[in-house]
Amino acid sequence: MIKSAMNSNDIDDHLRPEYDLDVSKAVRGKRYDENIRRINMVILEPDVAAALQNSETVNAGLRSMLQFAERTAELTTEANPESR
Repeated sequence: MIKSAMNSNDIDDHLRPEYDLDVSKAVRGKRYDENIRRINMVILEPDVAAALQNSETVNAGLRSMLQFAERTAELTTEANPESR
């Protein structure tokens, strides 16, 4: 007679004791809140997306604009001492 299904008691456990694979302790989505807070998603209009190939070019462009804005603010403050 062929045994069609194995009994769980028939399986030898060859894992080391430090590998605790007890799924009863698992928590679904345990790190979800931590990871989702790190993601900032922005939807680009199609014309803007066409000009920017990937996230690196988007970030480089935005950093450049931020530096420009900072430098412009410094120049404006230096040119107009009354605004201090």
